[in-house]
Amino acid sequence: MTDWNTMTDQPTDQPKGCPKQKSGAPGPGSAIISARGLMQSFDVSGHGQIVLNDLSIDIRRGNFTVIMGPSGAGKSTLLYALAGLSRPTGGTIDFAGKSITMMRDDELAVFRRRNCGFVFQQHQLLERMSLMDNVIVAGALTMRSKRQIVEKSRELFALVHIDTETQKRTSAQVSGGEAQRASIVRALINDPALVFADEPTGALNSRHAKTVLDVFSMLHARGQSIVMVTHDRHSALRANRVLYLRDGVIAGECALGSWASGTYDGREHKLAVFLEEMGW
Repeated sequence: MTDWNTMTDQPTDQPKGCPKQKSGAPGPGSAIISARGLMQSFDVSGHGQIVLNDLSIDIRRGNFTVIMGPSGAGKSTLLYALAGLSRPTGGTIDFAGKSITMMRDDELAVFRRRNCGFVFQQHQLLERMSLMDNVIVAGALTMRSKRQIVEKSRELFALVHIDTETQKRTSAQVSGGEAQRASIVRALINDPALVFADEPTGALNSRHAKTVLDVFSMLHARGQSIVMVTHDRHSALRANRVLYLRDGVIAGECALGSWASGTYDGREHKLAVFLEEMGW
């Protein structure tokens, strides 16, 4: 996370509005999350149901990782465990060099605020607040200066093509795509090491979904690490790595390489073959 209290006005090569790499953090390609032996079970009508079954995974810095699989495979459960939103019943998770499975609830809450950004299927913006105020509230959790929060918010809103007038409106006064892009700004305001997205286009029409996916692709190209759960093949094509989850374990992995506009054909075929092999 950027230390807003020690910021200077010295020039940087970092693109304006782009999340910055944390000081002392591992470089691109290193594992930002290493999870080993994850177990998650729930009690269903008096019977234990295993959702994650001795699952191990590495999420590498700078990757856009997509998790796919059939309903009930444990995709969202895995996402929430990696993000520290839920505790696995077994196994370990090291995130940004810290063991989050050993943290107290209050420590974990602070860690999430400083290291994680979240985008869900529903934008979950506070309905009575403007888009800008929604972001300011999130930024106030880690920054002390409102001026700095507002300046950073404006940079990020510009990055996702939301103009000043739209920023003043509430989520009820904008389109679904604009509200979801605002939720991405909220997710980015604290310069997260990793953005977690759970079906972020699931509630959008195809036009708005493309706009949101374009934002994710742009962020990834600028170095943002992203983990996204999706059922949608078209959305999955934006990733450089696709994991297939089945019966609580990772059944396969497909490397797609970097995405660029106009490169769908070869990627579509490669992903289609992979998903067919996985029994999709």
